[in-house]
Order: sequence, then structure tokens, then C-alpha cells
Amino acid sequence: MASISLPRVLQQRKTSLDLQREHFEKFQSIAISKAVNPTETPVKEKHVRSAIIGTYQEKSGTVFWTFVLRQPLQDNRIVAWKFCHVLHKVLREGHPRVIHDSQRHKKKLEDLGKLWQHLREGYGKLIQLYIRLLITKLEFHNRNPGLPGNLQVTTEELEAIGENDINIYFQMSVEMFDYMDDILNLQRAVFGSLDLSRSNSMTPCGQCRLAPLIPCIQDASQLYDYCVKILFKLHGALPADTLLGHRDRFSKQFHDLKTFYNTIKHMQYFKHLITIPGLPDKPPNFLIQSELRTYVTPVVVLPQEDPIDNESTVDSLIDTSDTTSISDQFDSAGNGTISPESRHEREHYYAQEAMIQENERQREELQFLVREHQRLVEEMKQHMRKVDPEMALKDQELMKQRHLNDALGKQSAELIVKVNELEEKNRLLDEKFQKLKEVYSKLREEHINLIRKKAEVDKLLGSTRLTLEQSERRTQEVNLRMEELLQGQVTATQEAERVSQARAELIEVQRQFDMLKNENIALLAKIEFISSEKSVAEGDLHDLLSQKEELDTRISELTSDIERTRIQLKKDSDSALIELILNSISSAEQLLLTTSITIESPSISALTCTPDYLETQRPSALQSLSDVERSYKIYQEKSTEGKQLIKSTLNFAYYLSLYLIHAKSTSNTSTDITIDDKLTDECKKLSSASISLLQMIKAKSEGTEEQFKLIRDQLEVISALANGLSKARGDVERIGDMVESELQGMDKAIEEAASKIQEMLTKSRAGDSGLKLEVNEKILDSCTALMSCIRKLVKKSRLLQTEIVAQGKGTASAKEFYKRNHQWSEGLISAAKAIGLGAKFLLEAADKVVGGDGKFEQLVVASQGIAASTAQLVVASRVKAERNSSNLGELTQASREVTQATAGVVATAKSCSQMVEESEDLGLEGLSLHQAKRLEMEAQVRVLELEQALETERLKLAALRRRHYQLAGDV
Repeated sequence: MASISLPRVLQQRKTSLDLQREHFEKFQSIAISKAVNPTETPVKEKHVRSAIIGTYQEKSGTVFWTFVLRQPLQDNRIVAWKFCHVLHKVLREGHPRVIHDSQRHKKKLEDLGKLWQHLREGYGKLIQLYIRLLITKLEFHNRNPGLPGNLQVTTEELEAIGENDINIYFQMSVEMFDYMDDILNLQRAVFGSLDLSRSNSMTPCGQCRLAPLIPCIQDASQLYDYCVKILFKLHGALPADTLLGHRDRFSKQFHDLKTFYNTIKHMQYFKHLITIPGLPDKPPNFLIQSELRTYVTPVVVLPQEDPIDNESTVDSLIDTSDTTSISDQFDSAGNGTISPESRHEREHYYAQEAMIQENERQREELQFLVREHQRLVEEMKQHMRKVDPEMALKDQELMKQRHLNDALGKQSAELIVKVNELEEKNRLLDEKFQKLKEVYSKLREEHINLIRKKAEVDKLLGSTRLTLEQSERRTQEVNLRMEELLQGQVTATQEAERVSQARAELIEVQRQFDMLKNENIALLAKIEFISSEKSVAEGDLHDLLSQKEELDTRISELTSDIERTRIQLKKDSDSALIELILNSISSAEQLLLTTSITIESPSISALTCTPDYLETQRPSALQSLSDVERSYKIYQEKSTEGKQLIKSTLNFAYYLSLYLIHAKSTSNTSTDITIDDKLTDECKKLSSASISLLQMIKAKSEGTEEQFKLIRDQLEVISALANGLSKARGDVERIGDMVESELQGMDKAIEEAASKIQEMLTKSRAGDSGLKLEVNEKILDSCTALMSCIRKLVKKSRLLQTEIVAQGKGTASAKEFYKRNHQWSEGLISAAKAIGLGAKFLLEAADKVVGGDGKFEQLVVASQGIAASTAQLVVASRVKAERNSSNLGELTQASREVTQATAGVVATAKSCSQMVEESEDLGLEGLSLHQAKRLEMEAQVRVLELEQALETERLKLAALRRRHYQLAGDV
């Protein structure tokens, strides 16, 4: 009978850290196996990048070496070649600990190089040279631990590594020469192995061989730079004859490196992957120290992908094809450099975005850990509930096995009784057989006697016949004798019948004997089978008894394991809960710290918030503070009740950060800088007090009650300042009158400008002639067309504003609607003022141009400025308009006409300027050679001055636009 197997009923559950570790190792294994796959194609950067990131996550190279040594490095030449490339990249760009962890694997690298050096063709020689280069790199960094894997250090750091010791510099230069020789040997072997007819730089097999040259180029560039600087230092301290070998070796490497770079530059594969630095025609002359000042460090550039700007923009209402935006001025290399203020703002903005994303990631990770912990606890409970019925089932199976053993014992006893019965029956059959055998022997002897008697009778009959023939006289005696013979014959016949009957009985006995013999043989076989079954049953019984003992032992072990697991799970759960609490408090602290930094950032000055909305945020902050206080008291009384503390601290950090951001945004609306600064300072104090509270909770310090009270008082102070700021802003009762007044003023300014332009046109036609009349007519006609389009746009804007007010005011008046939406109304006022000022500026520019005192550029700027102001009015009107409004569609069409009219003014101004310039006579016919040369030089000086002035004016324009935006925000 087969033995019963015990299924696994309990398995050690993995914690979230174990799962995270398992996921990390699995991801690293996949990335490394894909990076060193046996396909003859270049290594993909994303897989190498994953391996490099893994070294930073692990802070070592142990995981990398663990998985990379599992690859078939000794079986596949492509895998071994790609392994060298990936290892080179990881040593250069991986965690600094990778170089130290790789030192112990130099022996394996040497064995790998010795293995592949026997393959003289193809990749064998390349792998050997690359292994030699990697071992040289490891030994170089082992002797010079101050140099990082990418060999990038500053001049000061290089001097610190050399300790200003000539002996150290001398030895370091020799080591760098050896390093450079291995790089150059590898590149020569790579180019020598390429078959230009089949393995060029644009085929996968050619790229597979060429791809490792990129990190070699990076190393070679750094080594060349350091060799130049170190050799200049050595020649400044040692005689020239002593360094003759150094100079000869450097000169040879210089020409080899230059040949290497020139070869790379002409290959299509490297054009978009790396920018090769240029080397001078001749190596530096180290005997002349002044050449060090003219030495230019070669820089290798790896092109980076440009970030994609996904922000949607509003369709421009103005043709800006001839103007340069601020972002273009900052980003275009040909128009200038980025100012330090803008760079600082951009870097601070990116840092702020990164911190917000990191905070969001940590919050998601914390939520994931909490959910994972709850899931593990629930799974353990479910597992315990599953184990109990399985244990009961095992007990039932054990009882069944015991009953089965008893039944087998009874069956074995019955078999023994049956065997005894069969043995007794066999004995009786043996006795019967012996008796039948004795009867058979007797019958056989009687049969033989009868045969003998019959022979004697036959002999006597023959003699009797002879006697009858010889003597007839004895007839009577013969008759008498014949009668006796007849009687004897009857007796013989009877004896013959008896013999036949005995023979039949003998045959029957023989048949029965054969049957008994067969039955005996069957019984013996059955007895033997029963004996074997008995031995098997006894063996199974023994196995069942041993299994029973094993089951008892295993049950006791499982019981103890379950108890230990329960205790360990409780410890792990408690430690995980404490770790979650500390992580959540740290995340909340980091969130508040980020908020504090954000408050101090100038980039937040553009955000605004009303004091009323800020006041609605205060109850949430106070409630979250009360929740933290209550949950902390519960946690102090019972340390296992910490889940509520996690939630309350995160909510507190979130709501308080939200309140602080809105408080800072509220301070931006203040016109009094003193109140603004005071409110900002109070926000900083509140942030610092909150961070201190979280630190006290994390350290379980005393005095938290006073800190809770301090935060509540600080919230009250900020609320009081915000309410005072609300009063200081003044009332907006007259906002409706101001809107109407400014809009009427705008209409009046436009009408006056249009009428004056018409007057100037009439006056010019009456007093001017020729080219001047043509220029004035074109300019004034284009200005008239622009003003006509602007008047139409303003009219459509007024209709749309009337529709907006009618839809939004309800039962209130129009002034009440403007007052309720005072920020939007202020936008309309600002736009109206801008249009009025633009119309006056356009009128002045046109008057000056017509009068001959102005410039055509002033007219271009004036037209673009008034078009921009109308665009502001369109945007302000579009904010509250319905999407399907017919007035909105007409306003949009009018804005396009303004854009076209503005483009017409700009084009007309440029055309007229060109006409005037062509009409002017330069008067160059009478100039001498000396005068022409002098005027040419003066023109070149003027061009340079104008270019410098243009650059200065662009910077001034950028500053003015920033100031304009700030002033517009304050208004």
C-alpha cells in the first residue's frame, strides 16, 4: 500500500520589504539579461541605464555582479563582448561603490580573457583586449581612489589627488599612459576587425562592435587632458632630459588619438551619439610653460533629448513673426545668454516641482506600505483559518488510518486461520492418496496373476486338442474333462470381467489423483500468495506505524512553527507599524519643509488668494491639528494603536501646507509691503512650529501640549492679519462705475485717434507730393484700417460683455455683478486702459512718421502694442463667455481681423522704410580709396555698436516686461 504524503500547510509569508526586494532583483535580472543578450546588435541604453540605477538603489555592485555572472560569458562570444561594454558603462556611471566591489572579480575577468584569447578571429581578440582594458581601469582606480569612475575631476581636485608631489604626478602619468595604450589598442583592433563590405557602421553587427568605443572616447578625452596638465607640472619641476621618455610616449599617443578621433568623425553611426572634440595639429610643447594658458580642454558631448513642452497655448491674436519673445531670448544661443535671475528662478521652479513629485511619490509609497501591511495581516488571519480545518482533516485521516490498520490486522488473522484449514485439508488429501495408491498396487498384482493363469489355460487347451487327436478312446474322459474346462472357462471369463472393472476403477482413481494433484499445486500457490500478501501487509503496517510517528512529530513541529510564526509576525507587524509611523511623520515633516521653502520662493509671488477663502481653510487645519493631538495621546497610552496617528499626521501636514500656501498667496494681494512681510514671517513661524511638533512626536519628547497651543495661537495670528488685509484692500463699491468709465474712455480714445489719423491723411494729401505723399498715404491708410478693426473688435467685446453680465447677474444689477466679480472687472479696466494708451501711442508714432521726425520702428511697436492690448481685452471677455455664444464667435473673427490689420501696418512700415532707404543716395561716387576704407571701418564700428546696443535693449526689454507683469499682477 502506497504511503500517504503530507501537503505543505504552512509557508513563511513575505513582508512588503521582501516583496520589494524580490521585485528589484527580478527587474535587475531582466535588465542585465536583455543588455547582454546573444543577438549581434549594440547594447540598448535603457537596459544599461536600469543596471546603473540598480547600483544606486543598492548602493553597491553586488546585485549587478550576482546576475551578470549567471550569463553564458564563457559560451557565447557576443554575450562576453556585451558584458565588457555593460561593465565599462557601470564602472563609469554607476555608484562609486561598484569599483570597490568589482576588485574581487579581477581574477574572473582574467580567466575570461585567457579563455577568449584562444579564439584568434572575430570577437576573441577584441574580448581579450577589452578585458585587459577593464582590469587596467580597476587597478588604476585602486591605486588612485580619489578619481571617480567617469574620471571627471576639477583642476583643484586633481591637485589634491596629486598632493603637489612630483613623485605622485610622475607615477600617475605613467599609469595614465598605460591606460591610454589599452584604449588605443582596443580601438585599433575594433577597426581592424570590421569588414567594410559587410560590417560597416550602419549594420547591426558593425554597430555591435563600435558601440563600446563611446565610453572609450570619454575615458581617452579625460586621460589626455590630465596627461597634458600633469606633464606641464612635471616639466616645471624636473629637467627636460628626465622627461624625454614621457614626451615621446605622449607624442605617439597624441597622433594615435587624433587618428582615432578623425576616424570616428567620418562614421555615420556616431554622428548623433557623441560629439568628438577636436585636437590641435601638433601636440603641446611642454618645454614652453606659457602654452598651458592657450591650452583648450577637449570636451566630449553626449547629446541629450530635448524636453517636450506639452502645455497648450492660446491662439495668438498678433503676428509675432518679426519679434522675439522672452523665452526665445533665453533659449536661443544666437540672441544672448540666460540672465542669472532667470536661471535661478527656473532652477528653483524645477527643484520645487521635483520636491512636490518626490513628496507625492513618498505619500503613494506610504499608502502602499499601509495597504500591504493590512493585506499581510488579513492573509495571515485567513491562512490561520485555513490551517485549522486542515489540521482537523489530518486528524480524521489519522483515525481512518488507525481503523484501516485494525481491519488489516483482523484480515491477517482470518488469512492465518484459512491457511491452517488448507493445510489440514491438504494432509487429509495426502492420506487419501496413500490409500488409493495401496489399492492400486493390490489390483495391479491381481491383474498380473490373472494374466498368468490365462496363459496356463491357453497352454492346457492346446495339449487337450492334441490328446483328442491322438486318442479317441479317451473321449468320455475328454468330455468330462471338457466340462471341467468349460466350468474353468466361465470362471476365467468372470475373472476377466473383474480385471476390466478393476482397470476402469484404476483409471478413475488416476483421474482423481491428477485432480487432487492439480488442486494441491493450486493450494500451494495460493498459500504462497497469501504468505506474500501477509508479508506485504506486515510491511505496510510497519510503514503506517512509522508514518504515524512521523505525523505526530510533524504535527508537533508545525504547532511550534505556527506559534513561532505568530510571535514573529506580531514582532514584524509592530516594527513595521513603528516604521510606518516614523516614515509618515518624516513625510509630513518633509511636506511642511517643502512648503516652507516654497513660501520663501519668489516664483510664488504671482499666486493670489482672497482673505475670505483663506478663512474657509482655517477650520480644516485646526481640525487636523486636533486629530493629531487626540491620536498622539492614544498612541502614548497604547503603542499598538498607531494607524490613526499616521493618517492624522499626514492630513495635518497636507491641510497646514495648503493653508500656508493660501496665506502666502493672500499676502501677495496686499498693497502694503509691511503687512505682506509680516504675514509671510508669521507663515514661516507657523511652519517652523509645526515641523518642531512633528519632530517632538517622532522623538516622543515632552512639551507637546505647549507646542499644540503655540500652533493654534499662530493660526489665530495669521487669521487676524488676513482679516486686516481684507479691510485694507478697501471696498469695491465703485468697481461698476470704474468699468463703465474706463470702457467709455477707451471708446473715446479710439474715436479721437481715428479722427486725427484721418485729419493727418487729409493734411498730407494737401501739402505733400511724390514719394513722401505715397509713404504717408500707405502708412495712414494702414493705421486707419487697424483702428477700424479695433473699433469693430471693441464693439463686439462690449456686446459680449453685455451678454456675460445679463447671464451672470441674475436679479442683481450690472454694478453688483461687476462688484461680485471684481477681479474680472479689474482685468477689463486694465485692458481698457491699455487700449487707450496704445491708441495715443499709435497716434503719436503716426504723427511723427508723417511729419518726418519719427521712425518706422516706432510705428511697428505702437501697432503691435495696441493689438496686444486688444488681445488682452479679448481674453478678459472670453473668460466668462459661453463656449457656443455667437457674440464670442464674432469677437474671435474680429480679433483675427485685428491681427491681419496689425500685420498690414508692420508690412507697410517695412515697405515704406525700404522705399525711403532706396531713394536716399549714399554719395559714394566721389570717395577716394582712403576715404572709402575709413568709411568702411567706421561702418564696421557702427555695426558692432549697434549689435551691442541691440543686445542691451533686448535685456532691457526683458526686464521691462517682467516689471510690467509684476505691476499688472499688483493691480
